[in-house]
Amino acid sequence: MGLRIHFVVDPHGWCCMGLIVFVWLYNIVIIPKIVLFPHYEEGHIPGILIISKFLNPYFLFWELCNKCNLMRPKRSHHCSRCGHCVRRMDHHCPWINNCVGEDNHWLFLQLCFYTELLTSYALMFSFCHYYYFLPLKKRNLDLFLVRHELAIMRLAAFMGITMLVGITGLFYTQLIGIITDTTSIEKMSNCCEEISRPRKPWQQTFSEVFGTRWKILWFIPFRQRQPLRVPYHFANHV
Repeated sequence: MGLRIHFVVDPHGWCCMGLIVFVWLYNIVIIPKIVLFPHYEEGHIPGILIISKFLNPYFLFWELCNKCNLMRPKRSHHCSRCGHCVRRMDHHCPWINNCVGEDNHWLFLQLCFYTELLTSYALMFSFCHYYYFLPLKKRNLDLFLVRHELAIMRLAAFMGITMLVGITGLFYTQLIGIITDTTSIEKMSNCCEEISRPRKPWQQTFSEVFGTRWKILWFIPFRQRQPLRVPYHFANHV
């Protein structure tokens, strides 16, 4: 139940992670090599464009799991793919090949948020390339990749649009789940007990997910999350 590193043997997850790695390498290696650096060398774009491209504990109210026969806190769920229970599990995400739960939900939200920002930036870059970039000089036209620069950028734009649409929908459902204090599993199983459980303010639910009430820290991934103390009014509903 504690925070630990484990490797999930899931071919579906491997395929999804492989696709993510391919998209990342395509945009971090191929695009700079055949588009950014040549245009920078010929003075078509500033150096800042290249730089920005790369910057781109409660024992009360526990229950027994009928699958692993271990005690777990309320609102936990047993993941059949990972093989263990996860506190406040939201869902098993094949794109990260891991479960999204209490310990890493805040990191998953940051992943969605920054992916959406970087994807929007990549689409804006593709638009500027199509309409505003000057053509490269003839000395570079002997390279196959340079001759097909427009097609490669169109492929990058297609991947960007596809990812932006998908990540926007996922991010929206995650935000709604936090605001209503319900996980995806609870929504599907209809066991969120909306009548008996008091509704928390959205600041409280977000603070519990990110482990701090300082809103500026919600956007910083390079920190250690600490469980937030729950007010007594909500303590018996955790």
